[in-house]
Amino acid sequence: MQLEPYLFFEGRCEEAVEFYRKALGAKVEAIMRYKDAPGGMPGPANVKPEAVMHARLRVGDTAFMASDGECGGAAKFAGFSLSITAANDAESNRVFAAIGEGGEVQMPLSPTFFATSFGMVRDKFGVQWMVYAPIPQTKDAGREEHATV
Repeated sequence: MQLEPYLFFEGRCEEAVEFYRKALGAKVEAIMRYKDAPGGMPGPANVKPEAVMHARLRVGDTAFMASDGECGGAAKFAGFSLSITAANDAESNRVFAAIGEGGEVQMPLSPTFFATSFGMVRDKFGVQWMVYAPIPQTKDAGREEHATV
């Protein structure tokens, strides 16, 4: 079983795909427009044929999907955050700055009891992100310990 987020950008999907490609190094695995649907599948009445019906992106080992949805105006992303685990503080700083470009910092990156750096930012599309670099695992008296989130 696999769980993948599906984000609806209400008309800004193509812009979001390009943003995540640059900011996160996302690989675009698929992109299909309404006009390219087999059998001429119609979209909602206000959706242009060029709108993105479906896209699939991969960031590291994780994929997420996206669409223009019904192109109803501002997307409403509420009640969840996407979390990015960075390899180290340098990577968390780079990712945090890139994903936050044009967005709003909710909590600046800083050390916590569970991470060498942790921060929260809402990107320019309204998606909430948590970026962190976990505390490295250590060996203590032959016993492996690690941080738990």
